[in-house]
Amino acid sequence: MENTSVNDGKTVAIIAYLWLIGWVIALLLHNGNKTTFGAFHVRQSLGIMILGILVWMLNLALAILSISLLGWIFSIAILVLWVLGLLSAIQGDQKPIPVLGMQFQVWFKNIG
Repeated sequence: MENTSVNDGKTVAIIAYLWLIGWVIALLLHNGNKTTFGAFHVRQSLGIMILGILVWMLNLALAILSISLLGWIFSIAILVLWVLGLLSAIQGDQKPIPVLGMQFQVWFKNIG
């Protein structure tokens, strides 16, 4: 049965935002003590990481085309999303990140 307490899932939620290694550790911790709060942030963090990888690939293409300023803008946007997700976890909120946050919950519903 899933535990719904925010405090029980807060550690998992915060660790999930420490990129790939943190996300894997958070997923392992979460599987030992499942909470809706932890699952929410594990999914949000996964979505941000995937977006980050896509932006990195886009940055490579834009650099080849000498349009690297646009890549920087996308990279800063990913950083802002990451900070918003981390702050939400620290504050104990289940607030999805802007634009794709709710979609991440749907796409990754089987994770967590």
